[in-house]
Amino acid sequence: MSIFEKYLTLWIALAMAGGISLGNVMPGVFSAIAAAEVASVNLVVAVLIWAMVYPMMVGVDPGSLRDVAKQPRGLLITLVVNWLIKPFTMAALAVLFFEVIFAPWIATEDATQYIAGLILLGAAPCTAMVFVWSQLTRGDETYTLLQVSVNDLILVIAFAPIVAFLLGVTDIAVPWSTLVLSVLLFIALPLVAGLLTRRRLGSKGAIEAFQGQVKPYSVVGLIVTVMILFGLQGQVIVSKPFVIVLIAVPIILQSYGIFAIAYAAAFAMKVPHRVAAPCALIGTSNFFELAVAVAISLFGLNSGAALATVVGVLVEVPVMLTLVAFVNRTRARFAP
Repeated sequence: MSIFEKYLTLWIALAMAGGISLGNVMPGVFSAIAAAEVASVNLVVAVLIWAMVYPMMVGVDPGSLRDVAKQPRGLLITLVVNWLIKPFTMAALAVLFFEVIFAPWIATEDATQYIAGLILLGAAPCTAMVFVWSQLTRGDETYTLLQVSVNDLILVIAFAPIVAFLLGVTDIAVPWSTLVLSVLLFIALPLVAGLLTRRRLGSKGAIEAFQGQVKPYSVVGLIVTVMILFGLQGQVIVSKPFVIVLIAVPIILQSYGIFAIAYAAAFAMKVPHRVAAPCALIGTSNFFELAVAVAISLFGLNSGAALATVVGVLVEVPVMLTLVAFVNRTRARFAP
């Protein structure tokens, strides 16, 4: 492993602290970064995520897609967890904490906003970052691509009805520009680049050697992304630390709970680890660009709902890294 991979947790912690500090010391710089946005997708962060996703896309073998049908259990677990469990457990946890447990400290109107933001997060499973988590756990590249692609197809159909049902709102407008741009930037373009790279490299050995060469840059991209995300919200974190912590509690519990359900199901159903890892991680991670965009359109830029979706962004990376470490430590428990 490179030094970036070996001490990844340390670098992420430093990136979080550095981002918060720089966000407060140099707010103008991060305001400029925040302004580089199209359809709620930050282009600076998009470039970094593209760099993270590309090395894994090089490993996608189109010829092995036919073998995916022989292993449907991983895809089944992903879809059941993402669409029949996750949105509803997130809504239940949000109501439990903000209408009951945290009620003495949060105003009723603020609690309603935070609940709405958490519901939006729960109904938007990950599109881009799951490729990074899959890569860090040596997941099957081709199967991960299939899982994300099918998930996105269902997202187009199911997101608005689920959110409308849970929020009790009938006029949910799906931000198609955000969806299309995200799929284009985080799936289509990296996949095309990866396939062209495979064709140019030719042999399997050359492909694996190239992946080894570019993987450290992917990890560096993750570290810089974390610093920028925390820098963009540095002033909010410093000004509202108590609220940030309260919102983070149900998100953290949901993340670990959803992972436990999916990973345990994969183990019980004897799903190979290279499929089980991304299968469990895809439901734990969130499509935060979509959640943020819908929160802003429904409730406003400075709303509590928008803040809750942003906290989801801040919580995700540290939580996912602990799960990546756990997945890697338990690899041997799965059948070969």
